[in-house]
Amino acid sequence: MQALKNQEKSEFGLEKGLKASELFVAQLEEEGVKYIFGLPGEENLELLEALRKSKIKVIITRHEQAAAFMAAASGRLTGKAGVCFATLGPGATNLVTGIAQAQLIGAPLISISGQKALVDNWQARFQLVDIISMMKPLCKKAVSIADPGMIPTVIRNAFKLAESERPGAVHLELPEDVAAEITDAKIQKRSEIKAPPPDQETIERAAALIRRAKRPLLLVSSGANRKNVTFELEEFVKKTGIYSVQTQMGKGVLSDDCSKSLFATGIHAQDYVNCGIDRADLIITVGYDIVEYPPYLWNRELNKQIINIDFRESVPDRYFNPELELIGEIATSLRELGNQVLQKRDFPVFEKMRALLEEKINSPAEKSFPPLPAEIVQSVRKVMAREDLISLDNGIYKLWFSRNYKTYASNTILLDNALATMGAGLSAALSAKLLFPEKKVLAVCGDGGFLMNGQELETALRYKIPVVVLILKDNAYGFIKWKQQKMHFEPFALDYGNPNFARFAESFGAAGFQVKEKDELAKVLNMAFALNKVAVVECPIDYSANYETFSVELGNLVCKL
Repeated sequence: MQALKNQEKSEFGLEKGLKASELFVAQLEEEGVKYIFGLPGEENLELLEALRKSKIKVIITRHEQAAAFMAAASGRLTGKAGVCFATLGPGATNLVTGIAQAQLIGAPLISISGQKALVDNWQARFQLVDIISMMKPLCKKAVSIADPGMIPTVIRNAFKLAESERPGAVHLELPEDVAAEITDAKIQKRSEIKAPPPDQETIERAAALIRRAKRPLLLVSSGANRKNVTFELEEFVKKTGIYSVQTQMGKGVLSDDCSKSLFATGIHAQDYVNCGIDRADLIITVGYDIVEYPPYLWNRELNKQIINIDFRESVPDRYFNPELELIGEIATSLRELGNQVLQKRDFPVFEKMRALLEEKINSPAEKSFPPLPAEIVQSVRKVMAREDLISLDNGIYKLWFSRNYKTYASNTILLDNALATMGAGLSAALSAKLLFPEKKVLAVCGDGGFLMNGQELETALRYKIPVVVLILKDNAYGFIKWKQQKMHFEPFALDYGNPNFARFAESFGAAGFQVKEKDELAKVLNMAFALNKVAVVECPIDYSANYETFSVELGNLVCKL
């Protein structure tokens, strides 16, 4: 980078030093940043100019919210902080939802905003908002940089904090006059920190507790969604015979074709998988966070013994008070615990549960037009290979995918069950395709969520990111409509109109498809992927099964295991 050459010159007195904005970007390069997502404004043109000279790929989005969603997805998929930026005022406020999502789902993220000059701000209060005070409740930390000499230290600390367990968001503010100042400060080298090994005495006590339990069960969550954990989890269930339930954000940590997988949780209510969870006397939580799947759902009677395996200590909750906690590298904890248990057992009740769930997932979906949610899930599963990625926006179809979509590898299904915001699915898919260009990436969006950030189709086209978007069209806020019906309220205020999404896509220059009565969704999706370009597939969906399944069938569920 030219900035580094300038810094080398300054050491020999040939230059006064670097601009603070150049030092800022050089430190980002040292942190290994490959992409930065954002939308610039007047107050961060110094930063944009420094980025122009760097190796970092700048992805300019059409809305700051999308930039933050893209950065959060990048952080989640890589474990390294994703980075987004915006200008002051409305640019920074538009980042808020994506920052909150990163914080709640545990994705490392650095957000950067500009600000008016600290000295001689001739524009008075124009666009002036106290961004730092606004961001503090949403982040691990929010800092305004007043001294250009502190830039390397502030950024180094920001990345360490964002990536440390539990990962989350850090916000940095760079005022325009600070960005333009000259500084002789030097880059700080990035250091890698490994989680400590778990305590051996606690490992032995946990193993003894597992041996005494009649029906121990693993509950694997988002904090375990890492490839090194997958191998050790597979080894653990082979050695012990213990079955595993995955939360929505833990899907894929244990492959669903493993005979010990009880698949994933779905709705936040009694479901078939809960029949198995209810029979467990010991729950071994792995990478668990109460934000994603509340412990009330599986320990409402407060009758479960709990072992918690995680990188950090748990946050106390009325329904989640572990008897033992193995704190340290999760993969190491699983390996050492498996070696200590020294006992492989059969668990007939969970074997029956596995067979029941397998039958329900594999049963051919009823054919209809518009297709029912179960048929759509099966069609998508036919098209996607084991390592391909799907990115779900938020809507009631997410419950159908979490319950019925077999997942075979970690982080191959991206969904948000923490903030659960609409509008993130397409943006997350763009990040996934940038990071894994060799894989098929499908964004699955409801019509409501898609139109919150549908303008990012242009971003995909501009940067040649060939994602396919499946839009499920019901002309309503379907999730809330189901809940309204469940609460026996009259239908009100939840229906809306929609464009022709195929033509909408074509107006940007993307390919557009509409699934019609005699079409097979799987064939249309394959056609879209074969183009290797941005494509949108509009498919109507019949949500009549929502009430019959989630309200009537599950509401009357009697567990017979």
